[in-house]
Amino acid sequence: MVEMKESKKIKMIVWGITGSGDRIRETVDVMKEMKEKYEDRVDIRVYVSKAGDQVVKYYKLLPELEIDFDKIWVEANANAPFLAGQVQMGKFEFMLIAPATSNTVAKISLRIADTMLTNAAIMSQKALVPLYIMPSDFKEGEVITKLPNGKDLKLVIRKEDVEHVQKLAAMKGVSMLERTGDIPPLFEKYFGP
Repeated sequence: MVEMKESKKIKMIVWGITGSGDRIRETVDVMKEMKEKYEDRVDIRVYVSKAGDQVVKYYKLLPELEIDFDKIWVEANANAPFLAGQVQMGKFEFMLIAPATSNTVAKISLRIADTMLTNAAIMSQKALVPLYIMPSDFKEGEVITKLPNGKDLKLVIRKEDVEHVQKLAAMKGVSMLERTGDIPPLFEKYFGP
């Protein structure tokens, strides 16, 4: 009798990076930790918007992402690479956009699918693929973020941006993450400890 080994199927997720510099360093660190912890169970596919490409270069994170993640796709237009089609076909367990600019959040909440990530996010809702978003403008008030040179930058988050976060949070199949510390429990929920 031949023994058959049970093979574990690697699951895939989308990690979308937009043009937000707020918590980008911390997000990259957490995603590297998740990749290392779940490398035998999860394939993290990194998709970077046009603005996100500028930000990861500005923060000098692109070489690090290229080393730590197998392949990175950068947006050419709303359908290239064709992420929305892959989402529609159910290739991913979930989609995570972190960090997400107020522009990205507003577009998704208003159903404007004119970028690769907004197109894919709206398709995820239609195809019932869970969507998780960590918005840069989570709640109204002052926040301190880090510039690429390590200096602090004070920003004031406006109620208009928070209204889009709240509208999106109320949509079925969408969950908002307030901080990078919310990402590890998300992976545990889907892939275990």
